[in-house]
Amino acid sequence: MSANQQTWFGQPRGLTILFLTEMWEIFSYYGMRALLVYYMTKQLLIGQEKASLIYGIYAAMAYFTPIFGGIIADRWLGKRRAVIIGGSIMAAGHFMMTFEPLFYLALATIALGNGLFLPSLPSQIDGLYRPDDPRRGWAYNVYYVGINIGGFLAPLICGTLGELYGWHWGFGAAGVGMLLGLIIYILGGKHLPDQVRAVKQELAPAAPLAPAGKYRSTFILLFAVGLAVTVFRGAYEQFGNTLALWADVGVDRTIGLWTIPMTWFPSLNPLLVIMMTPLLLAHWRRRAQAGYAGSAMKKMALGALIVAAAYLLLATVAFAAGTGRASWLWLALFFAVFTLGELYILPTGLGLFARLAPIGYGATTVAAWFLVISSGSLSAGIVGTLWARISHAGFFAILTVISAIAAAMLFALDPAIRRIEAARAAEIIALNAIPELA
Repeated sequence: MSANQQTWFGQPRGLTILFLTEMWEIFSYYGMRALLVYYMTKQLLIGQEKASLIYGIYAAMAYFTPIFGGIIADRWLGKRRAVIIGGSIMAAGHFMMTFEPLFYLALATIALGNGLFLPSLPSQIDGLYRPDDPRRGWAYNVYYVGINIGGFLAPLICGTLGELYGWHWGFGAAGVGMLLGLIIYILGGKHLPDQVRAVKQELAPAAPLAPAGKYRSTFILLFAVGLAVTVFRGAYEQFGNTLALWADVGVDRTIGLWTIPMTWFPSLNPLLVIMMTPLLLAHWRRRAQAGYAGSAMKKMALGALIVAAAYLLLATVAFAAGTGRASWLWLALFFAVFTLGELYILPTGLGLFARLAPIGYGATTVAAWFLVISSGSLSAGIVGTLWARISHAGFFAILTVISAIAAAMLFALDPAIRRIEAARAAEIIALNAIPELA
């Protein structure tokens, strides 16, 4: 495969094409999300509790539709056509957001397009590497850095346009970003896996190697992981919901005579992802060389605990501030701790689902990861309704407990997931030993 021979930055060129495409999709999604709660409460005059539920339902549907989109991509459209069709629908939805009467229809359109787009993109990553390629283990973290560039730019561009010049300018910029992602994907298609050949290679040898019901235990365990991550995301997703409200009413955003725009704070998260990931990968690599490579589940559990510590920090700061405003420096420190936890859990979880995907069901299994994000987003919307009912400190304390519970659930699954990963690695080695089909 040519993608294995030609590289950019030491990785297959296709990885750059995929993360640049996803970068602009994330730009459009995060750009719209940075404005959504403010737009509903300030422009549409929707109450906070209802706005929180709408936010949660929208995010849930955006990540629920990929389970069907993944099946459609695997069985009928193919991943390339699914990305192009889904991205086009999403771009249309973002432009519809510029018209106030189309608000709900626009949200539904974006969620529908995301269903085809989202599972079909990262599920192409494994096809860029041979099973024994050592770069394969770090591919999802590299990919995660790339897409977070879009997350960094989104609040600065879409958020600033929306906050200073009008909401619809911000929503329109999100649509332009989605179109740029589509253009990159189409022009860079020659660097992506040959899907027809991949299907021939993967599906043909699968039958004699897979006993009946072989993947049942895998699906059960992935479901259990998904349940734990659903609990975690009930706290994590407050990042774009109630945390944005606290940045508006509970944080002193002034530096001298200048006030930091409230939509800028979400940019700290992806910026820190970009800065922290190389350091974290170097740390993991040193531990692996010393024989202390951590398991996926222990990394994820540690990530949930770190996020719990971040929310405990906010609970303490909010309690100390009382009815006043806390310094924006505390919010910046929160994002540093929060992002470190995110890097331990979210890319690791995506990589786990992709690695354990049964042959021929790559997009469908990756879509199951996004279904977890869907259920987690819905739970976050429900948890967010407590914001107006209790103190800010009490609310952040609840998020601390939720994150800690998720950490305990993930840690308990570690032994079983280790066994499944070992079996899956043995299967890949066996498949690689089979002579390549013509």
